[in-house]
Amino acid sequence: MQPTLLLIDDDPGNLQALELAFARSDYRILTASSASRGIALLDEESPDVVVTDLRMGDAQTAGLDVVRAAVKKQPAPPVIILTAYGTIPSAVEALQLGAFNYLTKPINLAELRVQVARALEKRRLELENEALRAQLDHKFGFEGIVGDSPPMRALFDQMRRVAPTRVTVLILGESGVGKELIARALHQNSPRRNGPFVPVHCAALPETLLESELFGHERGAFTGAVARKPGRFELADGGTLFLDEIGEIPLSMQVALLRVLETREFMRVGGQQPVTVDVRLIAATNRDLERAVAEGRFREDLFYRLNVVTLRVPPLRERASDIPLLVGRFLNDFAHEAGRPAPTVTPAALAKLMAWPWPGNVRELRNVVENAFLFCKNNEIGVRDLPPAFHESPGGEEWMLSVGPETRLDDVEKEVLRQTLALCNGNITQAAKRLGISRRTLQRKIKDLSSQGM
Repeated sequence: MQPTLLLIDDDPGNLQALELAFARSDYRILTASSASRGIALLDEESPDVVVTDLRMGDAQTAGLDVVRAAVKKQPAPPVIILTAYGTIPSAVEALQLGAFNYLTKPINLAELRVQVARALEKRRLELENEALRAQLDHKFGFEGIVGDSPPMRALFDQMRRVAPTRVTVLILGESGVGKELIARALHQNSPRRNGPFVPVHCAALPETLLESELFGHERGAFTGAVARKPGRFELADGGTLFLDEIGEIPLSMQVALLRVLETREFMRVGGQQPVTVDVRLIAATNRDLERAVAEGRFREDLFYRLNVVTLRVPPLRERASDIPLLVGRFLNDFAHEAGRPAPTVTPAALAKLMAWPWPGNVRELRNVVENAFLFCKNNEIGVRDLPPAFHESPGGEEWMLSVGPETRLDDVEKEVLRQTLALCNGNITQAAKRLGISRRTLQRKIKDLSSQGM
């Protein structure tokens, strides 16, 4: 796409010279003979780079108004200021306001072209970052976590309240429920979203390395420490540190962790000076920490420091009504990655999936669906494509649900509700029990979907 360059100068001769300097370049050129007109073009045309004179008419710093208007845009276009030697202090003020650079008169047009090219590259990177951030929002935002069952709606409501704050969060849930996904979603929906998200899987680190991994070490602190190494707390400065399986941290390290939470300071291994960090802590565990406290395996003071806000992620067996939605999402994701149509799911296969207790939770379901996706025949997943244990499991009623590349999650839900009611002969109480939701919730869903033509 052709980049747009906005040139602003109240001197017709200078403006023409600037325009000629870029006549042979691959730019779409816009011109303005006043700061007010240039600011109007900022809104109307969204230029990629702005070049403006600092002094126009009687205004000594009219270019500053252009900079102020530009930095309000998201993302802001880079602004290059052209200034006479005597107004360099004002040019420096422009840099403080957010201008990209300034050049003194008489203008070296070759240098100006170089500066515009650099500004355009900065703009390109910012736009790419915005696109990447949007992808992250889709992947890790609340809308990226699939679920519409009552337990998940309650969890989403808690997350929306907690995400914008800096309070410490403790996420409880069985292995495979998606605790790290919840932590990433909290980070992405917080004011720290532009900072780092640093996960640490505590159970995977030996006790002898855990202190160095968390707090870093100085050169010569121990054999093999040939250079200073920052720890995870330093790497997470300005962002979020996620300590997964925090119940596995030994008592000796729990004391150090408590001190960091209380003072925001720590010492590197072998260090002499404290290091201060600004980190939001999110912890997770599949253990019963209260029982661990009672048994003396986890410090009570650390538990209460971590347990400011607790989020419980329900196991998949408690939200069976979400399984068709999850299957649809997984199949569409796998199909997109493979560049092939998403397979349909036979009625019996979906019934088997919904009847399974899922001890490995969402992770286990994803693995089963991915395996079936890879080896199914005729682009259809049947019971034969599921692991052998599913062949003898309950379920297998005559469902008539298929999932394709254009399938929407609300369409899947609508079809599940319709067919569940049919299987239960319209008995709302039985259908609600089968779906793992309350009778009132099912009645609300029926009402909502009926208005959409269920």
